[in-house]
Amino acid sequence: MSQELPHFRYHPDPLGTGSVVTSDEECERCGEAPGYVYRGPSYAVDEVESLCPWCIAAGSAAEEFDAEFATADEAPDNVPARVVEEIVRRTPGFAGWQQERWLFHCGDGAEFLGRAGWDTVASHPELVPTLVAEGWREDALPRLSVDGDLVAYLFRCRHCGAHLAYADAS
Repeated sequence: MSQELPHFRYHPDPLGTGSVVTSDEECERCGEAPGYVYRGPSYAVDEVESLCPWCIAAGSAAEEFDAEFATADEAPDNVPARVVEEIVRRTPGFAGWQQERWLFHCGDGAEFLGRAGWDTVASHPELVPTLVAEGWREDALPRLSVDGDLVAYLFRCRHCGAHLAYADAS
């Protein structure tokens, strides 16, 4: 029987986003089969295919395999190093078309909410100027699709609740 997933401050629903899936596979770090495995990206010296969310949350997977699960290269200077460390080494990442990146707001990492299509972006009109400023034509944004070739990645500030997003294409 599966146990309750650990809480990830910066990725509150890794099961919903598809970064964690139900599985009877054993974790390569702890050898347990707790009912869930991580299916997002990992950047490690050696290839690692099956990690449990508990080993990611504890940091033991990152330590043992010298692994990172997200990129936070664009963290602003006002974001503490401990926050970047938690996002990169103790938070499930997410798969994108190009190089994934974490977003930040209010001096902290934002929560990753998942992939977003046009319906979601249109319901948060403040996202449109952000995507246009990143180089996307406004007339292309209605082609955003959760499962398509042009997808947005939706985040929310943990402090002020602002929605943030970036988009990429296959």
